[in-house]
Amino acid sequence: MALTIQQKEQIAQVVIKVLYSRFNSFPNDEESNRNAPFHEAFMQAFQDKLCDRVRNIPDFINLSSWMHGLNTTLGQTFFEGVAHILCDGYKKEFSEKTYSDFKIFRKQRNAITEIITDLKNGTKQPSTLHEDKIIADNANGDLQEAIKFTADCFYETETDVVAIELKSVRPNSGETKGEKEKILIGKAFLRTQYPDKQVHFFFGFPFDPTSEGETTYDKTRFLRNLVEAEKFIAHDDFKIADELWSFLASSNGGTMQEILDIINQIATPQFMDVFRKIQDFSTPKEERRQLLAQWYQYSEVRIIDEVVCTKANYRKYHQAIFDCEGCYNKRRLELLNE
Repeated sequence: MALTIQQKEQIAQVVIKVLYSRFNSFPNDEESNRNAPFHEAFMQAFQDKLCDRVRNIPDFINLSSWMHGLNTTLGQTFFEGVAHILCDGYKKEFSEKTYSDFKIFRKQRNAITEIITDLKNGTKQPSTLHEDKIIADNANGDLQEAIKFTADCFYETETDVVAIELKSVRPNSGETKGEKEKILIGKAFLRTQYPDKQVHFFFGFPFDPTSEGETTYDKTRFLRNLVEAEKFIAHDDFKIADELWSFLASSNGGTMQEILDIINQIATPQFMDVFRKIQDFSTPKEERRQLLAQWYQYSEVRIIDEVVCTKANYRKYHQAIFDCEGCYNKRRLELLNE
């Protein structure tokens, strides 16, 4: 199933927010002398390798810092935001603050510790089916406090509960062991809370950096590329690239390409010029309409087509479509819809 018009519009709004924030933080020439003495000292050793690839070391340091900010924004804003749009999910914390009875069975906790130890020592291979059975078989006896965890994306249907831990495609060394333990504890707790539903808790990787194709993936190769990942993660423990995005969208495939198409349509060198024209109500109506349609802002196109600016709604009509942080002004839409 292809993305709906509403999903495309909402994903585009996340894209616009990310691009607007990164354009505003892009380092200019005046910032090239920013003080970073230790970085510059170490980078002198690589001058011969960098001379044909970067203008100067201070610029390279500033751009590297900007790129790190983009990576953070993608992880914390874009991937999570798009995941929530696709599945109507949300980020959810599980702790004693959110549950009065935040407990799992003691036997389950001991069994999980044993599973992690065996995986670490290599005496057992990761197996989602086998580990789930161990958790189910030990769901009895005394209870103990669970360990707090958060699902980056959580939703439930009439038959299933789904939690996803969205991860960087290059997690830190040693991180996999702790994340796998968290997922096993999460499964144990969720099964006590939803005894009549199937519980799924996955790792989610937004793309496969080892693949030649943008949307394709090879799970075996991907795990081999991560430190100790094969020790702890089974193929059924994670979804990656188009597998992840199409799963979230309840699609048979192609969702990741649709997301990339939206980004490619908006992320052009003319982005800030288009953004200003959309925001400027003195821009000819037909031009604004065309630009909004190109950016998948169908609700705004409908406002242009159907809402007449009058003395009564003048202030509402002329509110900025996007605020000072690049976020879509939903309040304006609600007021005009009234």
